[in-house]
Amino acid sequence: MLSRLYDFMPGLNTLLHYERKWFADDVRAALSVAAVALPVAIAYAQLTGVNAAVGLYSCILPMILYALFGTSKQLIVGPDAATCAVIAAVVTPLAAGDSVKHWQLVVTMTAMTGFWCFIASRFKLGVLADFLSKPILMGLLNGVAITIIVSQFSKVFGFTFDDRYLLERLGGVPTYLSQTHIPTLLMALFTLGVFFAMKRLKPTWPASMFAIAFGALLVWVFNLKQYDINTIGTVTGGLPVFNTPIYDVGIIRELVVPALNLAIVSFVSMMLTARSFAAKNGYDIDADKEFRALGIANIGSALSQGFAVSGADSRTAVNDDSGGKTQLVSIIAAGIIAVIALFLTAPLEFIPSAALGVVLIIASIHLLDLKAVWQLKRKDKQAFYLALATLFAVLFIGVIPGITLAVLLGLFQFIRTVMRPTDNILGVDIKGVVRSLDATDKAKSVQGVFIYRFNSPLTYFNAGYFKRRLLEQYARQKDDTQCVIIDAVPCFTHLDLSVMAMLADLDVIFKKRGIRLELAGRKRQLLSWFEIAGMTSGKEGIYVHSDLYIALQKNSVSQSSAEVNLFETKEVKDASTQQA
Repeated sequence: MLSRLYDFMPGLNTLLHYERKWFADDVRAALSVAAVALPVAIAYAQLTGVNAAVGLYSCILPMILYALFGTSKQLIVGPDAATCAVIAAVVTPLAAGDSVKHWQLVVTMTAMTGFWCFIASRFKLGVLADFLSKPILMGLLNGVAITIIVSQFSKVFGFTFDDRYLLERLGGVPTYLSQTHIPTLLMALFTLGVFFAMKRLKPTWPASMFAIAFGALLVWVFNLKQYDINTIGTVTGGLPVFNTPIYDVGIIRELVVPALNLAIVSFVSMMLTARSFAAKNGYDIDADKEFRALGIANIGSALSQGFAVSGADSRTAVNDDSGGKTQLVSIIAAGIIAVIALFLTAPLEFIPSAALGVVLIIASIHLLDLKAVWQLKRKDKQAFYLALATLFAVLFIGVIPGITLAVLLGLFQFIRTVMRPTDNILGVDIKGVVRSLDATDKAKSVQGVFIYRFNSPLTYFNAGYFKRRLLEQYARQKDDTQCVIIDAVPCFTHLDLSVMAMLADLDVIFKKRGIRLELAGRKRQLLSWFEIAGMTSGKEGIYVHSDLYIALQKNSVSQSSAEVNLFETKEVKDASTQQA
């Protein structure tokens, strides 16, 4: 019973077997995480377009739930730049300026994101962690970072963007700069100065929190609101209160696909962070359980009137650098934030919007890695073009279309790999081990035998390509070929009647040329599939052997005695066992 409970709640196992020696490190790490999470949560709430308290709610219950259901000991979940940018891009047009409707749509989209994550975990779709390749994710995150940076210039310079899209905003830069509000710009520069001063004097202290705190103190002491310096305004503290949605239920249709996109991107981004810190600390991550934990955390955030969360790489790094050992860090940090959200929200109303804009720009700059994208050009041009396409899509057509394109590119990349995989012509080396023929000449072809390997599962949409490649490769061989052997292990993974029909056509083609077509590997499966497809095996049809070595034993002809004996020695039998 306990084992099943621990399997469902991995964090509970760690907490129930907690060691006292970890406590001091976990408390120190929790204080550091809370200090970093507070200003970021408030800033991301402003980016999402909701009250600052919503940002705090998004940290509390999700952090506690992930601590219980997640498999990472270091990962901290919470508001994330990409996540908030996606939500704002979807919800803002639908809300049409109604702040209450905006908040409720944000909460609804968060719940739907959690629902998608939970469904994905039930269907064991943790493999989606590898769905978006790193180049695509790099392009996506760089595009989102640039989008956020440009959007925050309005808060730093004190003007309002009239244009929705990046290109139009960049085109109107001279006009916008002429509207600069000098007191707001000075506040932004002051915040920036405090941030870099703290980084220089006290590198381990939370510079963002001090920068925002000093800005709020300045507004309060000198009543800077009289100079039209905008602040985040009244922060409604206390326990979150559930409100009945006031929007048309039909609008939910507009959130379904964006919530799915958000679930995929949030999960992939979170897994990159979780896996890197798990590898550093010597333990494994369960992708399916992480998907479930992310879903539960988002549903918990929606129930507590917060917005969508993901793995926060900066706060996770702070946790790890501070020596955090277990999930208790998240629980303690959530408790600290909860106290502030419930009882200490009054001072938050003096926080200047310009200071939050600076914090968001700094956070987004940390997401930027254009150098890594450019380096892909030298390492892998295809990956470079994928990253570039995703980056420009986010910048020029918007965050949501950009994410949709990123998902489609990931899908097309997979389909292309399956449809047009690599293939090999095989031979044997001096020890009788089957290996690919290449320029090293370590392996030699077997006289009279052509061995072919197709490095992808065969299905209806790549069967034609398989047939063409096999015939093309065969056409390059010597005229003494008497037998064509296909390595069935990597390509015949499931029954597909289209593939069986293609195989029957190949058999006819080779029989007309007086050549035997044989399969090596998956003998039982293939024979059962032959029966279903109405195909014959053996002398009147296609020979099927248990493995390549048995196929070669029966087809080795006109070789030197040394080569023939290779297939009869114990050494080759051992190699056959290793190959299997």
